[in-house]
Amino acid sequence: MFTGDDSGNWLYAALHREGLATQPESVSREDGLALRGAFITATCRCAPPDNKPTPAERRACSEYLDREVEVLTSVRVVVALGKIAWDAVLDRARRVDPRAVRPRPAFSHLAEASIVLRAGAPPVTLIGSYHPSRQNTNTGVLTRPMLQAVMRTARERASPRRGR
Repeated sequence: MFTGDDSGNWLYAALHREGLATQPESVSREDGLALRGAFITATCRCAPPDNKPTPAERRACSEYLDREVEVLTSVRVVVALGKIAWDAVLDRARRVDPRAVRPRPAFSHLAEASIVLRAGAPPVTLIGSYHPSRQNTNTGVLTRPMLQAVMRTARERASPRRGR
């Protein structure tokens, strides 16, 4: 995911600075990058027009996110890159417990919410970040220090020393 594009350049550099990736960039599948204590997924498995999936497309792909969450049993933190990802994670929490996350936490950069992603599992921290798309990075909506603050917060919240 994000290999060889500008979003990946931003994302992997930030992950690397926090010790969550073995190198600061990924240019191909065979370049040796490995994540440490991190997993990257997408809420949609297709590239819709203008990269804006419809609600129907998001619902159609939700089963993939559900399956991944079920096998990722040690998740402590989820970073949502953009509002679409934020909403997809909150929708997952609602599929686990329809009464959960009410009122629905609003998306913003560095927003945090405590949610349950798996039945019977402890809550995890959801952190919002603006997506590292060119549209956001070229206009200054997202800066490197802003993205770094998200990754630092995620690493800190995931630390086992926090009693989680």
